[in-house]
Formats: sequence, structure tokens, C-alpha cells
Amino acid sequence: MKQVLDILQDSTIASKIGKDKRSRFWGVYKRVAEEHDGEFLERYTTDMDIVLIFSGLFSAVSTGFIVAMESNLNPDPSDTTNALLKQLVQIGLGNLAEAGTAPVDPGSTWSPSALAVRIQMIAYASLSMSLLAAFGAVLGKQWLGYYKSNRYGRGSEEERGKRRQEKFDGIVTWYFDAVVQCFPVILQISLLLFGIALGANMWYEQRSIAWVIIATTVFGFLFYSLTVMACLISPACPFQTPTSTMLRMLRIDSKIILLNSGGHSPSESTWQGFYA
Repeated sequence: MKQVLDILQDSTIASKIGKDKRSRFWGVYKRVAEEHDGEFLERYTTDMDIVLIFSGLFSAVSTGFIVAMESNLNPDPSDTTNALLKQLVQIGLGNLAEAGTAPVDPGSTWSPSALAVRIQMIAYASLSMSLLAAFGAVLGKQWLGYYKSNRYGRGSEEERGKRRQEKFDGIVTWYFDAVVQCFPVILQISLLLFGIALGANMWYEQRSIAWVIIATTVFGFLFYSLTVMACLISPACPFQTPTSTMLRMLRIDSKIILLNSGGHSPSESTWQGFYA
């Protein structure tokens, strides 16, 4: 019996069994990681493509309306033309005193109204935010491409798996989901600001048309707010949006901070709400 134990101790069967278990573990890990990363990359790549396409189209539309509203910031050329014609008529009639000695220039004393300046500020803020969302989407696609091409690297299967886990831990630690989901939210805020600017500008030109714009903007805002509230109340709600996801993450983070400050560890239900 002693000879049998000595032989088993000197053999490499036990080490081979241990190596087989480790290799099977990392093989299963790679398969599961590939499935998760495939869904992860496809979802966020699609979101970034949508943001890029919509922000490009929206920026073109908003730029056209901003150019049309630029006339409110400049004096009307017809006012200057009418003043000069009136001055010529007075000169022709011999009313030199009433005509004056200097050419009339109404634009020299003209200044845009405070309301027109505020409307233009809102419109330009909308355009700037849509361009910012497009810039963020480009960065997001670059980040996703970097993660896709550098998540494994080279080496043994175990080294590649550990490197991938390190990259994924960085995504969780640095709130990659929240940062990427900010870009659609910025685009949605841009759309709301554009609706406000367009309705305010049309209010002083044609109120019947302004009512249509205001009603559509208010309906869209209320509908979006209700869907976000529904998603916060029930994680199983199908109307999930980046805003509801970010608010849920902030709520879970605040719960974790409060629990940690009170000396309690987060419950299982809290973690389930975070990953829901």
C-alpha cells in the first residue's frame, strides 16, 4: 500500500486533472463572455448608429429653421429703403428742412428685442446639444471598437480570459453604460429645446400654428415622462429608455451609499434591481 501511495504521489495524474478543470472553466468562460459581449456590442453599436443618423438629420433641420429666424436679429432692409424713399420725396417737394441733410439710417438705432435673443439662445443651445450628441456617439463607437479589438489580447486561454475580465471590470467601474446612454438623452433634450424655440418664435408670427407646435411638444414631453415613470415603478415595463436606466442606476447607487454609510451590506433585492 505504501508503494502505491508513493507512486500516486510522484505521478502527474492529479495535476493533469487540475489543469483539465481550469482549461474547461476558461473554455466555458470564453463561450459565455463571447455571448455577452456580442449582445453588449451589438446593442450599443446600434444605439450609437441611431444617435449619429438622427442627430445629423436633426442638425440639418434645426439649422434651416435657425437661419430662417436670423431675420429677427437684424434690422429689416425694407425699413431703410422706405425711409430713404420718403426722404427723396421730401427733397423733391422742396421740404429740405423736413428731409434733413444726412441720409436716413433706421438700422443705426435698431436693436433686437430681448425675447428674440432668448429664442435664438434656445435654438442655438438645441443645435449645440445635437452636435454634442453626435460627437459623443462617435466617441462611443471608438470606445466599443477598442474594447472589441483589445479585450483578449494574446497569450494562453487563461491569460486571455483574465485580460478580458479586467477590461469588463473597467467598464463597470467607470460607468460605461451610464456615459454611453447620456448621448441619446442629450439628443432628446435638444429636441425638446428646439420645440420650445420653434413654438415661441411662431407665437409672435401666427398663434394658430404656434398652438399646434406647443400642443405637439407638450404631448411628447408628457408621454415621455409617463413612460420614464412607469419604468421606474416597474423594472419589467417594456418602455425602457436611457433616461429611466440612468435614473434607476442613480437610485440604486444612492441606496448602496446609504447602506454602506450605515454599516449594512446591500441586500440581494438591491443588487437584483441594479442588474434588472
